[in-house]
Amino acid sequence: MGKIYLRNIFLNGQLSDIFISNGVIRSIMPAGGEFKEVGADVEVVDCEGKTAIPGFVNMHTHAAMSLMRGVGEDIAFHEWLDRIWHIEEKIDEEYVYYGTKVACLEMIKTGTTTFNDHYWHMPMARKAALEMGLRPVLAYVICDRNTPEESERQKVQCLEMYEEAQNWPEKSMFAIAIHAIYSVSEPMMLWAVDFARERGLKIHIHLSETEKEIEDCKALHGGMSPVEYLDSLGVLGPDVIAAHTLWLSPKDIEILGKRGVTCVHNVNSNLKLSSGYKFLYNELKEAGANICLGTDGCASSNNLDMLETMKTSAMIQKAWRNDPTAMHMEDVLAMATENAGKGLGLNIGKLEEGALADILIIDTDNYSFLSPGSFLANLLYSAHSDCVDSVICQGRFVMRNRVVPGEKEILKEARNILKKLEL
Repeated sequence: MGKIYLRNIFLNGQLSDIFISNGVIRSIMPAGGEFKEVGADVEVVDCEGKTAIPGFVNMHTHAAMSLMRGVGEDIAFHEWLDRIWHIEEKIDEEYVYYGTKVACLEMIKTGTTTFNDHYWHMPMARKAALEMGLRPVLAYVICDRNTPEESERQKVQCLEMYEEAQNWPEKSMFAIAIHAIYSVSEPMMLWAVDFARERGLKIHIHLSETEKEIEDCKALHGGMSPVEYLDSLGVLGPDVIAAHTLWLSPKDIEILGKRGVTCVHNVNSNLKLSSGYKFLYNELKEAGANICLGTDGCASSNNLDMLETMKTSAMIQKAWRNDPTAMHMEDVLAMATENAGKGLGLNIGKLEEGALADILIIDTDNYSFLSPGSFLANLLYSAHSDCVDSVICQGRFVMRNRVVPGEKEILKEARNILKKLEL
């Protein structure tokens, strides 16, 4: 990682210069000031007419599902899930490698610099992400489907992958994923939580996604909701990242806030699968939960566009509450950036001295930013993700002027994989 000097770039409404060295923002100063470190080893980039914002963080996705768009349309959630599991019986490491590369290509183009992945063949997903220059948080997925033999196999494999991860260089994280309470046995869930906490790992789980999940859990566990059930087992805590958290009682919300859980709203996936739309943002925030945004996988959301996710989340929240003041713009941006950094325990999601240099360079020289509205209003409600001109992840350009190296080759290889597997 070298040194980059971004000149004449707007940051928080002020024309600024940003100096990056070894992947970290070293200094932010008013534009035009004297800067002694500019030399032959510093790349100077003139950013006139552009604005800097933090890189987006996709807090819940299944990256390699980028090759499953449209495979289960207009069907109920549990029928859709059965279809996905049938497809996943056919996929292999090569599929995950190229599926993740395609996902990373899309995420770069749409401004995501870190993604919290929940999928199979983790080593290949990691290889793809690092080759593309993004920061992956990669979970070993626990999903024994209540089968003791599978539990034992996954325990062995999880430990092997964790030990291998000790040699990972910086810019990737190992986590534990518990698929869901309906697909993981209670003993295996407890084993996974102990495994994670003994090693200081994040725990990533689907939780309270559908009304049926709530009803089934209550029938099996003495009237307890999924949140109450997990809390009774000691699972919930500030190290837990819970995707969806859509069907919640007041007691559930109180528990999630008290335990400091990170709740991830996946609005487009929830809408598309008709899982629900009344995400209880205000209530969760007031209770003390950390709230973030994710796209889910492309088999349900069909894209990985965080800017679209941000806009839809805000508009749906305003609509169902009949309250145009619901989910302020600043909160929406924080959910896609700073809150995610908090949930992952990483110094990302903010542009300040000492933070990791994950920066989106937004081109404001277009029709979306002409109006007198604020930059943030135009970004969230008017612009499309093609306003992302360039992307820096941990001090390295991964896209310049909308060009990602090797894009055509990635798409070509992905088409070959799809032909081979005949999905």
